Amino acid sequence: MHTPLTRSYVHGGCAEPLLGETIGANFRASAARWPDRPALVVRQQGVRWSYAELLDRAEAFGAGLLALGIEPGERVGIWSPNNAEWVLAQYGTALAGIILVNINPAYRLSELDYALNKVGCAALVTATAHRTSDYVGMLNTLAPELAARAEGERLHAATLPALRHVIQIGAPAAPGFLPFESVAALGASPEARERLRAGEARLQFDDPVNIQFTSGTTGAPKGATLTHHNILNNGYFIARTMKYSEIDRVCIPVPLYHCFGMVIGNLACTTHGATMVYPAEGFDPLETLRAVAEERCTSLYGVPTMFVAMLTHPEFATFDLSSLRTGVMAGAPCPIEIMRRCLDEMHMREVTICYGMTETSPVSFQSAVDEPLERRIGTVGRVHPHVEVKIIDAEGRIVPPGVAGELCTRGYCVMRGYWDDAERTAEAIDAAGWMHTGDLGVLDEQGYGNIVGRIKDLVIRGGENVYPREVEEFLFRHPKVAEVQVVGVPDPRMGEELCAWVRLKPGMTAEEEEIRAFCRGQIAHYKIPRYVRFVDSFPMTVTGKVQKFIMRERMVEELGLAVQRTA
Repeated sequence: MHTPLTRSYVHGGCAEPLLGETIGANFRASAARWPDRPALVVRQQGVRWSYAELLDRAEAFGAGLLALGIEPGERVGIWSPNNAEWVLAQYGTALAGIILVNINPAYRLSELDYALNKVGCAALVTATAHRTSDYVGMLNTLAPELAARAEGERLHAATLPALRHVIQIGAPAAPGFLPFESVAALGASPEARERLRAGEARLQFDDPVNIQFTSGTTGAPKGATLTHHNILNNGYFIARTMKYSEIDRVCIPVPLYHCFGMVIGNLACTTHGATMVYPAEGFDPLETLRAVAEERCTSLYGVPTMFVAMLTHPEFATFDLSSLRTGVMAGAPCPIEIMRRCLDEMHMREVTICYGMTETSPVSFQSAVDEPLERRIGTVGRVHPHVEVKIIDAEGRIVPPGVAGELCTRGYCVMRGYWDDAERTAEAIDAAGWMHTGDLGVLDEQGYGNIVGRIKDLVIRGGENVYPREVEEFLFRHPKVAEVQVVGVPDPRMGEELCAWVRLKPGMTAEEEEIRAFCRGQIAHYKIPRYVRFVDSFPMTVTGKVQKFIMRERMVEELGLAVQRTA
């Protein structure tokens, strides 16, 4: 029984110590303990590798990068959807002491140019193409010198001065590109392996191992720099919370370039001997359901919109999902009704919700598998082991339980900083080591957390603070509503008014007034949306987060409103 909190501060005290080792050392230990257990299943490639095979292949790729002249501490980018090569790059670079730079598969030319140059990537691992993205074509546009590069020579590109090699996933390799397999072949010799292992012995767990670009809504993306210690421990304690073991099989339809895929997915699995299962290159609800049923997965990951897509798929009822036990829902607040359906219809009785951000490796709160149902579906759980969290007001003071304020995180999970950006690092991490998340959170007296929105999404209508999440949860109860998102739009009299975007259930129709009438007498008048728009979809990031700033911009334009938000 927890002593009731008197202030909104919690510390995840834990008898089990943090792992004091590198990702490579931990991965080797897992492969030694479970050599013949299945480690990786990639359905679209027909890949089924044991832990021993995965280690051998990752070691070969890491040794191959060193043989190419990439030095420990240098950066290698990866620009690809989910595939086996992505996993080999993740573990191969960690073994070699090279920093892997995750590049969003949706990036176009200017974004790719910025990312590669910001961190000075010495090499880039790239897919050939994915959906509407012609990666090879874009790279040839950005660096026309590629096509003329002679075999064995390093690249000299005017626009990408640090880039020496481009490694292509998928054959045949384009002119100037190195085939992925050829790099692995370079690392296959005993001499190359010995060099890898000698360098590995010098690595420290506080060394950077990964850079992830955070998708800022304003300004250029920032490169969150994460260490072995950051993400290895986060993956380990996420899996520990879900009680993973070597018999678990985890379906991972979320993108690898994001923390959800490579930490909550891969590192949670490999620290406990579980199997990573990739249903497809990108999220496909039908392929995900197939993978769960045919691979007998025990755990399933996704953001709320992914679970909605699976639950509403016409073929949903034809799949046997009874092997499922647990999973992670994260990335955005989940409507309680969707959580209930995952528990009841997908058999995920031990599903957990995770909350965090890229800069905190990512998870700082997680619900436990054995907590009461209302706690698991109505909160983000309790603070993670070895992590501190406080909720503060605008003056930086810790607020009482039940009062909303900015959520701040401190501990092993906080990133080293933004790559080559001391100014923005100092804005995010204060002198006492607290990461300021920009999220509005609440802690109750028992230490359970809830996220009520982003500070910048808070709507102030006529002096009243309105949290869009609260209004969304209420509107979601309407029998015709499938999904809803609420934003504030400028108003000359009230300062701001609420606008709800509503996606109706298939075959349903509704009027604006019907939605407003549903609210009257049920929620405070100032929480009732003045504007209601019926839509088929929402503007989204690749990771499934709704881009509310785009919704706001569209409504400002549509309504001819003047933007007069105050800071």
